[in-house]
Amino acid sequence: MGKARLEAFSDGVLAIIITIMVLELKVPHGDTLEALAPVLPVFLSYVLSFVYLGIYWNNHHHMLHTCKTVTGGILWANLHLLFWLSLIPFATAFMGENHFAPVPAALYGTVLFLAAIAYFVLQQSIIRLPSRKHALKAAISNDWKGKLSPFLSLLPIAASFWVEWIALALYVLVALLWLIPDRRIERHLPAHQ
Repeated sequence: MGKARLEAFSDGVLAIIITIMVLELKVPHGDTLEALAPVLPVFLSYVLSFVYLGIYWNNHHHMLHTCKTVTGGILWANLHLLFWLSLIPFATAFMGENHFAPVPAALYGTVLFLAAIAYFVLQQSIIRLPSRKHALKAAISNDWKGKLSPFLSLLPIAASFWVEWIALALYVLVALLWLIPDRRIERHLPAHQ
């Protein structure tokens, strides 16, 4: 099966997720800068989650360029990833509305951690496609970011019960690691096409 439907479906789901997230932003009552203060945590949560969703969309796009066809296993692995990503608006709103309190911040981290695991499962499903030289496998052979990210995603879950700002800083750190798209795939594609 070709990959076009998978890409279109995934893009559509991610667009809906972002739309749901932005609809959670409520306009404050009042016309002063002070009126914005109560919604600042919600807005910061939104910005962080928007960046994470952008990172997933960008890397998902690059990863799918490495295959021409998809299997049933890849379809299910992709749905698994989209499931965890679809929980980001809920976790974002919960964390923002509760001003980064420990339980909401830990739930947010849990959703991000499980999305990272689901991304890894999708990545491995694509690598298992029958091919003598798979561009994705060659590109991620020394994947320090991919190996470090799940561990770094676990740290803020624990940190949220100690000092909330440390958890938030760790979430930002993981996002910054991935903010620049993974160029290894682009470097390996010309050699494998």
